Amino acid sequence: MGNVIVNSRKVAVIGCGFVGSSSAFALMQSGLFSEMVLIDADEKRAEGEAMDISHGISFARPMKIYAGGYDDITDAAIIVITAGANQKPDETRLDLIKKNAAIMKSIIGEIKKRDFQGILLIVSNPVDILTYIALKESGYPANRVIGSGTVLDTGRFRYVLSEHLGVDARSVHAFILGEHGDSELAAWSNATVGGLPINDFCELRGHFSHEESMDRIFQSVKNSAYEIINRKKATYYGIAMAVRRICEAIVRDEKSVLPISSLMNGEYGLEDVVLSVPAVVDKNGVETIVPIHLSEEEEQKLKESGELLKKIAKENL
Repeated sequence: MGNVIVNSRKVAVIGCGFVGSSSAFALMQSGLFSEMVLIDADEKRAEGEAMDISHGISFARPMKIYAGGYDDITDAAIIVITAGANQKPDETRLDLIKKNAAIMKSIIGEIKKRDFQGILLIVSNPVDILTYIALKESGYPANRVIGSGTVLDTGRFRYVLSEHLGVDARSVHAFILGEHGDSELAAWSNATVGGLPINDFCELRGHFSHEESMDRIFQSVKNSAYEIINRKKATYYGIAMAVRRICEAIVRDEKSVLPISSLMNGEYGLEDVVLSVPAVVDKNGVETIVPIHLSEEEEQKLKESGELLKKIAKENL
């Protein structure tokens, strides 16, 4: 490959809308990076965000934050792509495809002209389809092209469960899998709290109507983006924290298990489709997929989610 030396302390954010600027703000506070370049089709917007976020540096850690162009990305460890049209109140994530597929192709076209050796983290929606497009258009190895996937949905899931059970969200181990969208599923069959199967912990807390609670909790997780969009027109803080978490696992080479969106190679019988299942995330991106045990019903739902995404991805390549 080329002779670009990757600067592990440098991140690029492409797209400075609500999600991009919130992610940049979370990344500035994280202390993970010493250099961040913001890129947006509206250069003034990128400059304004860079100035605004930079003004907090004296309260954080030294860092160079600036608006730039694609020539500034070559040595970045991670490029976070949040550019795209926003989801409107009556739109599903899949409704956004046509607009955002075209935007993604043009961005990847620009990145490919440079000798970029780092990791692409796709955040724009629909994230699974756009990650697939970024992977195919870039020709990069699959481990280097990942999507934020269901990391946020899983965070929402753990939060709602933690509220229901009166326990620290970090002690809840449960995943949302599949599409980051309407066909996602909750992997209840292996959800645990502090090592106890979820239903046992529920009973410990005096909750016995499991089916009803499970359905209510899952629906609230699945619909939370719509609920937030209806109230404040967009969601951005939660996803910004998810972006920060994924970047942390990469930059610190943590080998954390996160349900990022990545290419399936036969796992759960899924091939040539990008969706979310737990994966070990390290400095090279996806180190390995973690094939957690699912019930037959869950596995069926995951396959259905995969088939839906595969069909749509093919139509938009």
